[in-house]
Amino acid sequence: MKKWLAAWMLLIVVMTGAVAGEEKGKIRLGYWTSGVSLPFGCVLEAKKFLEKNGVDVEYVRFSDPPSSLKALTTGDIDIAFGIPLSNFFSVVHDGVPLKLVAAVQLADAVVVVPEDSSVRTWQDLKGKKVGGTYPSATIVIIANTIAERKYGLEPGDYSIVSGNESRLAQFIAQKQIDASILRSITYENLKNKVKLRKLGALKDEWKSISGSSAAPYIGMGVAREEFINKYPGLVSSAVRSWIQVEKWGIAHRKDVTDILEKHAGFTPENADNVAARWGDMYHVALDRATLKTLATEHDVFVQAGVIGGTFGKNLYVTEPYRKAVGTR
Repeated sequence: MKKWLAAWMLLIVVMTGAVAGEEKGKIRLGYWTSGVSLPFGCVLEAKKFLEKNGVDVEYVRFSDPPSSLKALTTGDIDIAFGIPLSNFFSVVHDGVPLKLVAAVQLADAVVVVPEDSSVRTWQDLKGKKVGGTYPSATIVIIANTIAERKYGLEPGDYSIVSGNESRLAQFIAQKQIDASILRSITYENLKNKVKLRKLGALKDEWKSISGSSAAPYIGMGVAREEFINKYPGLVSSAVRSWIQVEKWGIAHRKDVTDILEKHAGFTPENADNVAARWGDMYHVALDRATLKTLATEHDVFVQAGVIGGTFGKNLYVTEPYRKAVGTR
């Protein structure tokens, strides 16, 4: 009897180890070290959220979002955050086996004009030059959709002048353009140096046209489908870590500021501005409201001719997120 019991206990230990072993492995996690992704990644690494969730992680850093998406498609990394939404939709519709596992980075941007501008409302943008990253960028498409659906402006009613954030800030400061779509953090950094006036925030305007309580997103958490199927627990742990970064950052403004100064080379002013807007820049979710707003964004990308296809379950998987937040 004792021998049988001992054998049975040994079998249980072996089986338990085998099950646990299915979730043991290394996550190669990628993100790009600029824009909105950089602060999130710095805090994720500095506070070791993944490691505290029992994950062996290798961080792979990229200089631009397309590189991290390409690394996912080639299998050089397993999971990434900060993947541009429209680019993700495009490659999945082309047959690349990737899945959205969480929405991460919000479209935290504003439309601004010089303080003394005659432009008082969005309707006044007709015939004007409006700064934007590039015409097919997610934020620009969102702004175009708001202008059209809420204010009756067609894309051809104004022209988009392309440039990166620093160039757009220079254009608007020198009044070479009439208005500009800027990240809110850029506006916060500029407002004490350049007299600007906000026409509106994209996330507030978006809610009035999308029928969803969720703000629009620009950056996604994406994983390879093969990795999700093999290591669902590791993917859930990654999503849980992202949620913890979001919540910790909101509650620890001074600590975020210190991390960004030390690890990202931010000036004290810029670091504090990012820390102050943490909850406006990041919200990790994949609930019904988020899926609804992502579906609306997909539709406007199709309308703009950026992507084809339809929004469906071929694009996302909710199980890792539900497990991360403890829901079914």
